Amino acid sequence: MGGLAALAREAGHKVTGCDAGVYPPMSDQLRALGIELIEGYDAAQMALAPDVYVIGNVVSRARNARGEPKYPLMEAILDSGAPYTSGPQWLAEHVLCGRHVLAVAGTHGKTTTTAMLAWILECAGLAPGFLVGGVPRNFSVSARLGQGAPFVIEADEYDTAFFDKRSKFVHYRPRTAVLNNLEFDHADIFDDLAAIERQFHHLLRTVPPSGRVVVNGLEESLARVLQAGCWSEVRSFGAAVSDYVALGPPEQFTVQQHGRPVAQVQWALSGVHNQLNALAAIAAAEHVGVTPAQSAAALARFENVKRRMECTAQIHIASQPQAPAISVYDDFAHHPTAIRTTVNGLRRRVGAARILALFEPRSNTMKLGAMKAQLPWSLEEADLAFCHSGSLGWDAVQALAPMGTRAHVADTVDAVLAQVLACAQPGDHILCMSNGGFGGIQAKLHAGLAAL
Repeated sequence: MGGLAALAREAGHKVTGCDAGVYPPMSDQLRALGIELIEGYDAAQMALAPDVYVIGNVVSRARNARGEPKYPLMEAILDSGAPYTSGPQWLAEHVLCGRHVLAVAGTHGKTTTTAMLAWILECAGLAPGFLVGGVPRNFSVSARLGQGAPFVIEADEYDTAFFDKRSKFVHYRPRTAVLNNLEFDHADIFDDLAAIERQFHHLLRTVPPSGRVVVNGLEESLARVLQAGCWSEVRSFGAAVSDYVALGPPEQFTVQQHGRPVAQVQWALSGVHNQLNALAAIAAAEHVGVTPAQSAAALARFENVKRRMECTAQIHIASQPQAPAISVYDDFAHHPTAIRTTVNGLRRRVGAARILALFEPRSNTMKLGAMKAQLPWSLEEADLAFCHSGSLGWDAVQALAPMGTRAHVADTVDAVLAQVLACAQPGDHILCMSNGGFGGIQAKLHAGLAAL
């Protein structure tokens, strides 16, 4: 929604918006764009009298324990008969119409792959528009209209709005659709994996016959999606018999297309997941005329997205100023598979050095405990793990018990911080993972470590 607001502002509209607990980098971006951000959902905001209300999917008709609306502004909008629409619908009608839409879908890697693809097209001179669910460092903004025909969009399978329960991505009508991977997620709205696969199949139904579907050949779930029906050209990546294959380690690898070497990628990113993201972006970019070699040259200058393995500080503790610094990282990982691949990527980078993994099960899926049994597996390569268990409806201590003394649990951010500071040593790598602000733990860590 923040990126959508940025697009509307660029298009010349006056934009205001409201939300609760907005955190950087999006809050900083909105302020820099001159977009007024109102805290909360008070009905008094009706006095702004906009031409249209664009509703995000966080808004519902829910009520609190006292029977009061959780979103009184929405109730007032409905009562007044004021015009409203969903974010995806507004995009489809006012931004995406007439563009060559390249949509990146999948459980993991959407933001990074969308940013990669936008940067590749930018380097190729195609001046793409884009909407990314984060802030790509190469652009420093999460969205722009662009001057060229392509528009690259992060395509989420989460529902559109309380009044439109279709997945967001069915609104986008892509000509190039990337299916990066597919696992069970969003347990608050999907009953099982089959329900999500059905939505991905609905996405395929919108791709024209002249379009391209780029699909991860390693995923059985995506094979089932294709088997349900596909009417467009298909290009696969990742598996040994795919159209696009990577040979070599993730930090430096050869891209093969139909068994023939076509490009060499040497870049700053690590992890097999990013190698697969790169293959997906290369295959999608080729559909709009960018060669794999051109894509590889662009990826060599790709700077990733804020909060994706972002090193926020290297800190020498006061009591041992000559000792190796402690490195602190920020990452958006929250699904167990994403946590595992993120920790693995850091492990490949730092070798035998200690990794202290801090995480909060903040997503709706994790709060419901649907994947709690996978957490020890996801943290397998971390030396120590620290879980913020506040507001969970399940026992994090029990879930992490297979990790033994390597796991620490606390129900407040300050208590997690105290546990980490008690364990931290020079040369450690401290990885913070959350899809939220994590209670400002980054700043607290920086100050606490420096004072040791």
